[in-house]
This record gives sequence, structure tokens and C-alpha cells, in this order.
Amino acid sequence: MSMTQIPHRAIPGVALPASQLMIGCDNKANYDEGAPVWDAWITAGGNTFDTAHIYGGGTNEKALGDWIARRGIAAKVNVIAKGAHTPNCTPAAIGSQLAESLDRLQLDRVPIYIMHRDNPDVPVSEFVDALNALKVADKIGIFGGSNWSTTRLSEANAYAAARGLQGMSILNNNLSLAVMERAIWPGCITSNTAADLAFLRQTNTVHVAWSSQARGYFLPAELRNRLRADTGPDHCYGSTTNEERRKRAVTLAGKYGVAPHHVALAWVLAQSFPSFALIGPRSAEEIENSLPALSVAFTADEVKWLNLE
Repeated sequence: MSMTQIPHRAIPGVALPASQLMIGCDNKANYDEGAPVWDAWITAGGNTFDTAHIYGGGTNEKALGDWIARRGIAAKVNVIAKGAHTPNCTPAAIGSQLAESLDRLQLDRVPIYIMHRDNPDVPVSEFVDALNALKVADKIGIFGGSNWSTTRLSEANAYAAARGLQGMSILNNNLSLAVMERAIWPGCITSNTAADLAFLRQTNTVHVAWSSQARGYFLPAELRNRLRADTGPDHCYGSTTNEERRKRAVTLAGKYGVAPHHVALAWVLAQSFPSFALIGPRSAEEIENSLPALSVAFTADEVKWLNLE
């Protein structure tokens, strides 16, 4: 299978440049299910895998770990581990969950660790201290938060800077051309707000976008209703402003010779801050179907026009 190669981009603090598209590993329960997709991912140039302690009750991490071990490529891939999901979003849960994740993954450490949720009832200082302890123990490299507000992230980094500790250098929120109008799951946060986009640009924070293609919002109407209604694209992203974004995506799709969902994915990658996109292909064919987005090179004005800026 001949595929466009996914470009890689350096992330400060991570030894191996990361593929700008990252694959979510929440839908493969065992090695036999995962291997064909992950092999195709490597063939396409992908080298970064996103997983979490909560996915599949641990089966998804174990499947990925088995594949990495059988292929002998632990030194050639980046694994993002996530933990501390609600209701176990506490500093104490981070270390114990990470130990389980590393055992399932058959790894000694991960280069990137992300808290799956925030817990506003816990002072940011306690999370920063817990994460730095794991950094000192060489269990993790850089770290950050998923579904964290930029306000809390800034507070955490101010605390870290004042004490000579490592701060949170990566944000893993929803970011797609369509703005998430209704949370897909409780506690979810979008970065597609004027304030958050400005923060990312000003601080040059690394951002890893989940649901980067808006759960299929930019697909043809007949393909948009494959998910449960209360988590589907029309429910979570439906609005008049997003309809306008979709119309503009159709316009630029014609200009660049791709489909509207490729335009949406290319928009995420085209941000002026270090922007990476998580995708969740379930087959090699779905990987290949996402890659035309890599051929699109927007102008800065087109990026703003698509987002109604």
C-alpha cells in the first residue's frame, strides 16, 4: 500500500520527533486486532501512540504493549500514557496507575505523560509535585493535562517555575475546526476559543488535539449518524457557526482537491503553535483515508477564514 508519509515534528524534552498525526489506541482489545492497523501506521510514517490507563479496562494498553514487544520497536516509537481519569483524578492515583500502565505496555518509561482530567478541588501544586516525582524517578519525560483549562495550566506552571520544578508543557484538549458546543463526555474542554488559541500562540504550548475531525462532522450527511445520538457530531457540534465553517471547508476542499474532512484535519495541523492531531482509525484503509489532509498547505489567512476569525 503506497501512502503519503506523515511528517514528524520535534517536541522539546522528547528525544524522538513525533509524528504530527498521532494514533489513538482505545479501540483494539488484543494483539490480533491491533497489529494490522499499527503496522500500517508505521508504514505511513506514524510513530506516536496515545493510550490511557482507563481504555478497555487495561486491555488496550496490553494489546499495544504486546505489539511493541513483538516488533522490537520500543526505541522507535513515542507512547503517550494517560491516567488520573475522573473519579480517580488525584495526585495519589497518578503513580500507581502509571505503574500498571508501564507493566501492561512492557515499558520502563514513557516520553509523554498526560493527566486525563483535571480536578479543580485539588491544588495544582499537588499535581505538579506528583508529576515531578515521577520525572525524577525516570518514569516519564514531559507531562501535561487533558481537559485542563489554560488558567489552571498557567497556575501549575507558575508554581513549578517558582520552585525550580518542571512545568506542564503539553495540553491535550478537544481542538477541531468545528467548535464543541456540547461536551462529548463530562469534563471535556475545547481549545477552540479566542482566548485559548491566543494563549497557545503566545506561549507556544504543544497541543495534541483529540477528536480532531469533530467526530465526523465534516463527512457527508449520510455518514454522520454512525455514532450514538447523544455523542454524535450533530449533537456535540451542531450550530449555525459550525455550519458556516463546514461550508467554508467545502469551498477550500474544492480548491485543494480533497474532501471537507481533510480540510478540517489540515486546519488543526496548520496552527501557528506546535499542533498535533489525534485520529482514531480502525483499519489500514481509514489511515489511508486521512492522509490527503497532509497535502494541504493553507495560508495564514485561510486558517483564520475557516475559523470565522
